[in-house]
Amino acid sequence: MLLKAILYIIFTFLAIWALDSININGLFKQNRYYASRVLYLMVSISLSYLVTNFLYDFFTYSNLFN
Repeated sequence: MLLKAILYIIFTFLAIWALDSININGLFKQNRYYASRVLYLMVSISLSYLVTNFLYDFFTYSNLFN
């Protein structure tokens, strides 16, 4: 479980770094800075959740950790 928590943290930072190249503010109305930041954070957390679960399940089912 500790490994999964560490993977969540690592991939959250990687997702934020990768999403930083997208200009998400252009999709929102003017003066909606906080709404765009909340979406940015939600997308990065969702992306890190998906990547972490995929990699963890992949390595678990391939018996690399056993």
